[in-house]
Amino acid sequence: MFLAGLFGATMFLALVMGDWAHFTSLTAPASRYGCRVARMEDWLHRTPVARVMARFEKMGSFALPHGIARCFYDERRIVLRPQYRLFSIRFRTAWPMKVSIDVEQVGEDTYLLCTKRIPWSSAILTLMWFALVAAGTVGFAIAYVVQGGLTTLGSILMGLGITGLGLLVLAFGLVTVTLAYRLEDGRLTQAYQELRQALAGEPLS
Repeated sequence: MFLAGLFGATMFLALVMGDWAHFTSLTAPASRYGCRVARMEDWLHRTPVARVMARFEKMGSFALPHGIARCFYDERRIVLRPQYRLFSIRFRTAWPMKVSIDVEQVGEDTYLLCTKRIPWSSAILTLMWFALVAAGTVGFAIAYVVQGGLTTLGSILMGLGITGLGLLVLAFGLVTVTLAYRLEDGRLTQAYQELRQALAGEPLS
């Protein structure tokens, strides 16, 4: 039983690590990999696609002060993620974010369709955690009432206390995910603004 549990935990960690490795890799198959969390549109006025593609090196990569981007010419797609340096003091969350940018020529302008993504493992585990806590809280409340937990004032207070604790855990998880999303989105936005300035031929701020 112990060996089975150890094997299951090892496989689970391997799947999560593999998911993150594929998510962060700057390759064509991984350019659209990840759970979509947001989408936005942008324009580079008086900047043709050919000029945008010319900004990238021969290998298709472009280093930025706070990120790294790579262009895939055949797909007309750019993938961008924040740059996490070794031994950096910047706090990393369990919800890293990247953006895949599909470029299209529209007249003299370049149309950018940006899709923000997070790893599938982060999205699935987060949803499972919220579902487990919510189901456990609701299930306890129903079972407590069915088993006569509301017969005395003390039992009513105890039931309310345990239910409130479950709701508090849900609220804490929601706050944690919200703050982590805002942090990672801020990092990605900073890198995107640097990329946009570089593609438009503007000096980096």
